[in-house]
Amino acid sequence: MRGVRKTWIAAAAGLVVAGAIPVVAAVAGDDEGSEDRPAAGAESGAESDEAERGALVDAEPLFALPDGEAAADELTENGFDASDTEHGVDLWRLTYRTVDAEGAPTTASGVLALPRDAGERLQLVSYAHGTEVDRASAPSVSRGFATAPTVAYASAGYAAVAPDYLGLGEGPGPHPWMDVPSETTASLDLLRAAREFAPREGRELEPEVLVTGFSQGASAALGLGRELREGGDDYFTLGALAPVSGGYDFAASQLPAVLDGRVDPRWAVAYGAYLLVAFDRLHDVYGAPEDVFRAPYADTVEDLFDGDHPGEEVMAGLPASLDELLTDEGRRLLAEPTGAMADALAELDGVCSDWDPEAPLTLFEATDDEQAVNENTDACLASFRAAGVDPGEVDLGEVDFEGSRHIGSHVAAIPEIIDWFHRVA
Repeated sequence: MRGVRKTWIAAAAGLVVAGAIPVVAAVAGDDEGSEDRPAAGAESGAESDEAERGALVDAEPLFALPDGEAAADELTENGFDASDTEHGVDLWRLTYRTVDAEGAPTTASGVLALPRDAGERLQLVSYAHGTEVDRASAPSVSRGFATAPTVAYASAGYAAVAPDYLGLGEGPGPHPWMDVPSETTASLDLLRAAREFAPREGRELEPEVLVTGFSQGASAALGLGRELREGGDDYFTLGALAPVSGGYDFAASQLPAVLDGRVDPRWAVAYGAYLLVAFDRLHDVYGAPEDVFRAPYADTVEDLFDGDHPGEEVMAGLPASLDELLTDEGRRLLAEPTGAMADALAELDGVCSDWDPEAPLTLFEATDDEQAVNENTDACLASFRAAGVDPGEVDLGEVDFEGSRHIGSHVAAIPEIIDWFHRVA
């Protein structure tokens, strides 16, 4: 394997309960399979005077899987089910214009995967990934576990995209974690960039988008689905929606579980720290780090989440318990949020409320998830039902993967979602 890299998921799980997941770093121009690589598309896709959202800036081939057998090997080597593999797959990194969390012009990156021998017109799957802290672990810069979902969907016959989100992959700046509005714009603008690029490969993307995502990406998927449903694009519409194991109810479900021990303590520390740091950057939820973090972590924790520290370093730089990490004020912000913190959580927790997808919707979860507690999915289902929506729900069961039920839900859900998309699309 070429240059093994662990994702945040694997690094943290390796320090907590799960074994390391092998992830092969993707490098454009890698010599393996170069004879099967897609035609080079690295020319500029937008002139300097074209600043419209979704305009393609650059397209760079990542790697190619010449046939279904190669795609199956890629999936099984990374722990994923390969029962739906049929086509070879070509993958590119797209860099495109979007807006940052404040609405200012910026760029972001993501993956586009196209199936071979699947016809000219392709239905598109948008897959939103789970939490990462290291920009080098995002899908467009990390081949393996991070790219396996797009390989799975593309080998099953769909075009597939996966946004890196702002501040990850090739995107500048820190990543605004759990910021649904910027996850939504980054996701939508990648659809537009993919549509611009597809004709270069003799392909056309159909308007109806099948949207899915895991963990952090579950909320991102709902945000994109809502934007498509509400007419956020003149071409793309929502075809179906399949979020997996999301933190849909941080204020009333997830944060209480973080604080009372139902979330594994090391995950509780990591997520508590990341939430406070990310929300402070966007919403100014605390005055100074020492107001919410105890020494010595007040001097280091913000830098740990700058996007340039691998997951192993982040976990090694955090304590084993919230009591060691948080001051009384820090704990209060999570337990009894007010002001800017409460407003930010309300925005995050609104992804399931007061809208109707008017498209097939199924929520997937695992039994007794140790990271995103099941009360999140219960709350999301209740919110949709209160709006007159009748969503489906799938309990994937006790689907541990390398010691993690949460990661197991991600791996187990993908073949189920492919089969579901085949039925409802």
